[in-house]
Amino acid sequence: MKKSLLVISILIISGGIAMAGGHMKNLVETAAANDAFKTLVVAVKAAGLVETLAGKGPFTVFAPTDEAFAKLPDGTVESLLKPENKDKLISILTYHVIPGKVMSKDIKPSQMVKTVNGQQVSIKLSYGKVSVDGANVTAADVEADNGVIHVIDAVILPKS
Repeated sequence: MKKSLLVISILIISGGIAMAGGHMKNLVETAAANDAFKTLVVAVKAAGLVETLAGKGPFTVFAPTDEAFAKLPDGTVESLLKPENKDKLISILTYHVIPGKVMSKDIKPSQMVKTVNGQQVSIKLSYGKVSVDGANVTAADVEADNGVIHVIDAVILPKS
C-alpha cells in the first residue's frame, strides 16, 4: 500500500510523466510539465542549459521547487537571471546535476558525489529520508527518458 501511494504521489507531483504512445519526456520537458518548477525552467533557459539537460544523459537532477527558490534572499533569483550573472547561474544549476542515473534505491547512508559543475555534493540517507547538502528530497525517482529527477525543498549552493 505504501509503495503505491508513493508512486501515485510522484505522478501527481511530476504532473504525469508518460506521453501518448508511451514516450517519456526528457528532463526539461518533465520539469516544464510541472507547475512547481517554473523558476527552475526559466533559470535553465537563461543559463542556456536546455540542450544539455534535454540531451542524451543520463543525468540525475536534484530539482528545487518554486517554493525552494522563494526561500533565497529577496532579489537573488532576479539577479541570477541577468545576462551578466550567467556563469554563476550555470555553476549553481550544474551543482544540482550528477552524471548518470541514480535512483533512490542506489543511495547509501552517507556519500560525496561529484556534480556536473565539478564540486562534490553531500548525500545522506537517514531513517528512509534523503537529503542533499541539507536540502530534503520531497519526491524521488521521477523518471525521464534521459535520467531521473529528485525534487528538493531548497536550492543548494556550490562552495564559492
